[in-house]
Amino acid sequence: MLSSPTISSLLCSERIRIRGTVQGVGFRPTVWSLAKQFHLKGSVCNDGEGVLLTVYGEQALIDKFVSTLQENIPPLAYIDSIERQTIRLTHIPTDFVIEASDHSHAHTHLPVDAATCEACLQDINNPDNRRYRYAFTNCTHCGPRLSIIKGIPYDRSQTTMADFVLCDVCWDEYNNPADRRFHAQPNACSACGPEVWLEEDGEKCAIAYEAICLAAERLKAGKIVAIKGVAGIHLAVDAHNDSAVRRLRKRKNRLSKPLALMAKDCLQIERYCQINSLDAQQLQDSSAPIVLLPRQSSSDYLSDAIAPNQAQLGFMLPYSPLHHLLMQSLEHPIVLTSGNLSSEPQCIENQDALQRLQPIADSFLLHNRRVENRLDDSVTRFMAGSYRLYRRARGYAPRPIRLPDSFANSPDLLAMGGELKNTFCLLKDQQAVLSQHMGDLENYATYEDYQKNLRLYQQLYQHQAEAIVVDKHPEYLSTKLGKAIAKEQGIPLIEVQHHHAHIAACLAENQQPLSGRAVLGIALDGLGYGDDDLLWGGEFLLADYYQSKRLACLRPAPLIGGSQAMREPWRNTYAQLYESQLWDDIQHNHTDTAIVDLLKQQPLNTFNRMIEQSINCPAASSCGRLFDAVAAAIGICPEAISYEGQAAIEMEALLASASVNHADAYPFDLLTNDGVTQIDPSPLWRALFADLSNNTPQAIMSARFHYGLANSLVSLAKQFIKRHKISQVVLTGGVFQNKTLFEAVLQGLQNDVEVLTHRQVPANDGGLSLGQAAIAAAQLIKRSHSCA
Repeated sequence: MLSSPTISSLLCSERIRIRGTVQGVGFRPTVWSLAKQFHLKGSVCNDGEGVLLTVYGEQALIDKFVSTLQENIPPLAYIDSIERQTIRLTHIPTDFVIEASDHSHAHTHLPVDAATCEACLQDINNPDNRRYRYAFTNCTHCGPRLSIIKGIPYDRSQTTMADFVLCDVCWDEYNNPADRRFHAQPNACSACGPEVWLEEDGEKCAIAYEAICLAAERLKAGKIVAIKGVAGIHLAVDAHNDSAVRRLRKRKNRLSKPLALMAKDCLQIERYCQINSLDAQQLQDSSAPIVLLPRQSSSDYLSDAIAPNQAQLGFMLPYSPLHHLLMQSLEHPIVLTSGNLSSEPQCIENQDALQRLQPIADSFLLHNRRVENRLDDSVTRFMAGSYRLYRRARGYAPRPIRLPDSFANSPDLLAMGGELKNTFCLLKDQQAVLSQHMGDLENYATYEDYQKNLRLYQQLYQHQAEAIVVDKHPEYLSTKLGKAIAKEQGIPLIEVQHHHAHIAACLAENQQPLSGRAVLGIALDGLGYGDDDLLWGGEFLLADYYQSKRLACLRPAPLIGGSQAMREPWRNTYAQLYESQLWDDIQHNHTDTAIVDLLKQQPLNTFNRMIEQSINCPAASSCGRLFDAVAAAIGICPEAISYEGQAAIEMEALLASASVNHADAYPFDLLTNDGVTQIDPSPLWRALFADLSNNTPQAIMSARFHYGLANSLVSLAKQFIKRHKISQVVLTGGVFQNKTLFEAVLQGLQNDVEVLTHRQVPANDGGLSLGQAAIAAAQLIKRSHSCA
C-alpha cells in the first residue's frame, strides 16, 4: 500500500531537533501521544542536544503535529528552538516509538525542581490509591530534579534515585508512554521507594505516615523539628508559639532576621496577610517560592519574633507530598527556616544534620533519598506590576536565560560572581546558566559548597571555559579562585567592574542587543570596587556591554573602621555629618536627640584622626551606607545590626504607616568633583535633625528620606537623559529591592524613557555573574570580529 504512487507522494520524512528544557519533564511521552494522534511513524529520543525526532507521514499532518506540540508542551517544559530537516529514510517505520537516551555531548538544559502537581496531590489524598499518604509521590510534571541529579542525560541512573529499584508496578508505569509517570526518574511507591522516619535521641520513633503525624504532634507541643525536604533540611516550629519561635532563634543564633513561614493553603495565609489573585498564582506556581506579602492590619495571632519590625511576612505553600501531609495535620502555619547555624550552608545529609543541628532540634523528620544538590528556597516580591526575584534558587535554577542573537558566537565562559549572595554563571550555546543562590563566601563552608557546585555544573553541562570572568575586587574569594583557575588552565582572565556588571545583567535579561545604544545605569548597592580602585555604591554610569563611564555618584563618605561600619550604623551617621561639616553645629543645637548622645560616647577625636590620615577609613559612595546612616539617626538599629540590610529594611517597613507628600521630601544638593557630579545629602541632614528635635514620628522621617532620595535620583537622571540623548535607563543593585524607592524612581522616569528592570534574576549580587558573563562575551566577540 505504501508503494502506491498516489499515496506515497503525500508522504515525507523529517528529522526534528528540539532544544530547551525538554528532558525530565514528560516531553517524549507528549511527543509519542501526539504522533499517535496524527498517525505519524518514527521515533523520539533524548540526547545531549535535547530531544531528537524522526517522523514519517503526510506533510500536512507533520506540520499540524509540530504546531500542536508547541501549543501543548508539558507544564515544566520550555522550548528554545525547533529545527526541521527533510530526510530520506532507508527503512520505512511501521510505528512511533520512544528510543533509549543517547549519552552524547551535553547541550541541553537541566530541569528544575517543581512543586507537587494536582494529580499527585489527589493520589496521596485518595484512600483507594496505592500512593495514599506516600511522602515521595511524583510524576513527570512535578517532583525533584536538580536536587537529585548527578549527570546528563537526565536518566534514573544519573540521579540519587538509582539507590531504589523499581517494583513491578512502578516499572510498568515507568515504561508506559501513556502513563504520566513514564520515565519520571524519581518515580517510586511505598513498596520500592524512599521512606521517612522520625528520630529522637538516636532512635527511630515512627516511620512512614505515622512519622509525619508524630512530627506534627511535636510541633503542636512547642518542639523544634528538623525536617528533610526536597533539597535540604529545614527547622520548623509552630508559628503561633512565641516561646518556641524565640527558642529557635536563640539556638540557631539568628537574632532578628525574618523567618519564613509555610501555610497549608492560600485561605490560611489570608488570615495573616493581604493576598490577591496574582499572589495566589505566584504561591501556587510550580516554583513554589517564598512570597513576601503585606501583613493584615488586624490579623490572627502570630509570634512577634517571626519578623520583628517588619511590615510583611514571607509565606510559601507546601511543595512536596511530605510537606502537604504534614500541614494537613496542623492547625497553624509553621516557621520553616534553613537547617543550619546562621551564615552556614543548609544541611542536606542525615548524619550531618544529626550532628550539626543536635543543639537546635528536638526531633528529626528524615528520609533516605539523598540530596545531591543543595537548594535554598527562592524569594519573590511584587513590585511595580511584576514579581521580582530576591533570591533565585529552588524552582528557578538552573533554568537558563537565553541571550540576544548577537551573542550567538560567544565562546564558553565561566563567570565567578561576587562575594555576597553569590551565584556563578556558565555561558554556553547562547545560554546563560546561573547557579542557585549559595550565600556569602566569607563563610568557609559556603565557599566549599561554591567550589563543589562549580565542579558539578561544569560536569553536568560538560562545560570547558575558554575564559574566566571575575569581579575587579582583589579580595573577593570568587576573584581569587577565578584567577587561580585561569592560571592553572592557561586561559584568559577578564576583570569586570561591579556596577557595570549589574547594569549588563539587566541588559542581558531584557534581551538588549550588543549593538544597542548606551544606557544610563543607576546602580545602588552596598559596596563595589570602582574603576578608580575606590569603593562605589551609588552610581550613575553611561554604559553598554563593552564599557561604562561614571557620570555621577553619591557623595563619598568614610567607612569608619572599614567593615565595622557595615555592622554598626551609627558610624555611618557620624561619617555623613563629618563629611557635611555639620557635626559641630548638630552637637550644639540638637543635644536633645538620642543619636547625638550616642555619638558623643564614641572616640570621635580618634575617628577624626583616622579619617584625616586615611587609616582604615576608606571613602565609599555607598547608597546602602547612606540608608544605614539615616536609619541610625532616626533610632533604627543605631548601635548594631545582626544581618545585612537590617536597618534599611526596618526603615522601609515604617512606611506602611506613613503618608507623606513628595513635596515634603528631604532635599539634596548637587556638587561637581573632577568632572563627576555628586549627590550631596548635606541639606537632608539639616532637615532631618530639625525633625528629630521636633519629635517628628519615625515613619514620617523615613518617608521624607525615601522620597527625597528618589526625587534627587530622578532629577539628576533627567538631566543626563537630555544631555546624552538617552532612550533607556537601567535600575539595578540591591538597594532597588526597596519597593518604595524602586517604584518612586520608576514612576518618575517611565514617562520620559524606557526603564529596564530585573525580573529573571535578582537586582542584588545574585545577578552579578550574568552581567560579568555578558560583558566578557561582548569583549571577546568584538575582539574576534576585529581579528577576522
